[in-house]
Order: sequence, then C-alpha cells, then structure tokens
Amino acid sequence: MSAELLINVTPSESRVALIENGILQEIHVERHTKRGLVGNIYRGKVSRVLPGMQAAFIDIGLEKAAFLHASDIVIHNEIVDEVTKSQIEKNDIRFLVRDGQDIVVQVVKDPIGTKGARLTTDITIPSRYLVFMPSVTHVGVSQRIEEESERERLKSLVQGYCDEQGGFILRTAAEGVNEKELMSDAAFLKRLWSKIQSRLKKTKTKLLYEDLPLARRVLRDFVGTELDRIRIDANLAYQELLNFTQEYVPELNAKLEYYKGDRPIFDLYDVENEAQRALERRVDLKSGGYLIIDQTEAMTTIDINTGAFVGHRNLEETIFNTNIEATLAIARQLRLRNLGGMILIDFIDMTEPDHQRRVLHSLEVATGKDRAKINIHGFTALGLIEMTRKRTRESIEHVLCGECPVCKGRGSIKTIETICFEVMREIVRVNRAYDADQFVVYASPAVAEALLGEESHMLAELEVFVGRQIKVQTEPLYNQDKYDVVMM
Repeated sequence: MSAELLINVTPSESRVALIENGILQEIHVERHTKRGLVGNIYRGKVSRVLPGMQAAFIDIGLEKAAFLHASDIVIHNEIVDEVTKSQIEKNDIRFLVRDGQDIVVQVVKDPIGTKGARLTTDITIPSRYLVFMPSVTHVGVSQRIEEESERERLKSLVQGYCDEQGGFILRTAAEGVNEKELMSDAAFLKRLWSKIQSRLKKTKTKLLYEDLPLARRVLRDFVGTELDRIRIDANLAYQELLNFTQEYVPELNAKLEYYKGDRPIFDLYDVENEAQRALERRVDLKSGGYLIIDQTEAMTTIDINTGAFVGHRNLEETIFNTNIEATLAIARQLRLRNLGGMILIDFIDMTEPDHQRRVLHSLEVATGKDRAKINIHGFTALGLIEMTRKRTRESIEHVLCGECPVCKGRGSIKTIETICFEVMREIVRVNRAYDADQFVVYASPAVAEALLGEESHMLAELEVFVGRQIKVQTEPLYNQDKYDVVMM
C-alpha cells in the first residue's frame, strides 16, 4: 500500500492530508489563531467544586472554564499530606481539590460546542517512541506490540530510565528500535519535564507547555507509519520540518519534499472536493446504496440504505452485500471526518446470524487501521451496532462549519404553508387586542408570494372576518420563517 502526506501551509492555516492508494483517508486542519489545546499543560486554579457531579471547574485562562472529573485526578504526595488516606480512597472530589487551589493540568479534549476543555492531572508527554508520565515510575508497552519477546526486550531497555521523575510508555513505533534511540528519547523527555517544572516555579503564566504545531505533531505521531513521501508546499515550512526531522525523526528526513508544482498541492488527489464531500450527510456507495451520517452533541448516527442497488440473487444477499460495502465506507468516514464519542450504526436488518457475524468482523477489520482507539460492542437486540471512537480534537465539521443562522442548528425550518398560517393567526390575535384601520404583513419573498398567490383566497376570507384591509409587503432580507404584522 502506498501512502503519502500532503502538507498545505498558509499564513493563517495549516492542513495535512493522508493519502493511501491515491484516496484521501484523513485530513487535519489547524487555524493559527485557533490552535487545538490537546496536550497543552497549564497552571490552573480551581474556580468551583461540584460534589454532585464529582468534578471541578478549572480556570486555565480560556473563555470557558475547563472541566476536571474526580476520576481524572492522580493522587500526588502533596495531596496526600493534606487529607487522610481513607478520604482519598473515597475518590470524593471534595477531598481531592478545593476552591482557589493551584493545580497542574493537561488538556485531553478540546472545547466542543458548549462544553469546555476536558482536563486530567495525569500528565503525559509524547515523543517518537516513548510517552513520559511523571505520575508513575514503571514501564508500560503499547498493546499493538504483540510479540512477547519484543515487549520484554523494550521493557528491560527502558526500565533503567525510570526514577522519581517518572516512568514511560513504549509507543507502537518503538517496535524494533535500538537502545540508543530509546535513550535519546528518554533524555529529551526528562529535559522537557524539567523545563516545565522550572517554568512552574519561576513564572506566573498559565500555559506551561504547548503541544507542537499541526505539521510537526503529525510527523511525530506518524513515526512507524509506512510513508512513501511527505510533500510540503511552503519553503519556510519545509525548512522548519527538515530541521525538526533531522533532530527528532531522522527516518522521515529523506522522505520530505518541497512541492513546487503549478497546481495547488491539494488538487493532486482531489483533496479539496473530498473534504467538501466529508461535510455532507449522504455518502454514496459504488453499488448504488448510501449512508446517512448525522452528527449530534450526544452521538453520531449512521444509517445504511440499499438505494438503487437491487442485487443479483435475492433480497437477503442484496442486504448483506450492501452492509459489507458499508463497513469499509464507515471506517473511512470515521477517520476522514474525525468522528468521536458514541457512534450508533443502523445496518439494514439481516435475518441470518452468519451474515451479522461477517458484517461485524468486516467492520472490525476495516477500523483496524485507525490510529484512534475504537471499541465495537456488537449488535444490540434491535440490530444496531454500538461503538465508541476516542475523541480528542474537534471533527472536521466542527472545525470548518458553524451554526446555521436560519435553523439555529436544528437542520430544518418551518414550511411556507406553516408560516402563512402563523401570519393569519397573528392578525386575528392583534385585531382582538387592538383597534387598527388596516394591517401590513412584512414577509420573506417566498411567503409573500404564497400569501398573494395560492393562499390569497384565505387572506381574502380573513379580511372579511376581521373587517380590515390586509396588505402584504415583501422584505428581501427576511429569512423564510421571519415576518412582522404591523397595524396602520
């Protein structure tokens, strides 16, 4: 499988696209004025403790207070000195933090919608092969490294670097890496942690550590991924990444290319159009079936339909083939749209248990390439599949889109007929409450046209009923559901 990264950099925005076999699989967007917060470490202050929610709001200098749950608080020595061990074991937020307390926290989820950032006191700092954890003194190994002998080898190599400063987790990319590279990573992470602690003692700033910008962060996280090349369309960004890879990710250094083509770099694999399609509800399948993806604050729902696909044998086979094809499309859309949290998939009903098992297996295999943690919980009694995908940063829709000013996020607006009836009811209400000579209705072009056209007979009957003349005035700037009834 061929894979490459396309990096588009402008003064105001950075975008990274992962292309596999000529098809866009992931796209990451970062606005320079609104960078993501995940991974940042802050000096926070507890602004409010909420015993009923077993959580606290923390001021880290953002517009919205951040959220820290009791389960995300690691017990450090300074806390143990203040409360008894029995109180700590209750995991009661009142015994873990107090109003006005200074606390070092890390962002694990960006602010999404009306929710503030999600925090933890379990600090982790990643590098190429290791993740440093100041709160532990042991070594952990990624579950994706399956060979037991390799796990033991890596553990024994890194164990010697653990001390009172902290411990490490070996990332998947560490598989097969030699001791020298692991030692270099461990030393770098310890130096970085020492700088953070020094900044904590010497300055009063809230931001103690900021994660890497998008382009460098992606290169760090893609260590171990088989990339054929990495193309960047800005010379300055190319030189910066060249210096970064030489120092931290030397194995990617030879794969960096400065793109000088006449065409925009995202036009090479139709990335712009693919990104635009990732914002649409409907995803067409090659067979003629399609998916409907709805992203809400609570969860994401995916519905599968056969559409124009009629199959070749029988209905059950048609349904099964559509569902199998849908699993591949769903796995791609989850990565492409960066959908996270709870996901509910409504496959077309299958009567044969074997078909259900094969569809579930196909979904598990298709999502196996995803770098985000995924848990698939199988079919429910209603024939739905429940799954979760770890959410840290906002989905591509939340990054690129905002709330519709017309429907206010509902996704639908009142019909013209409904608005016409509302206008007439309003005229009757105002006529009973006030004495007017005539009424003027100001409405959108579509509603005004309906009142003067297909609904004109009802307007004439209303004039007779209220005994007043009713005029209709078009207001081009009004939305469809906006109108005013004015007395003259």
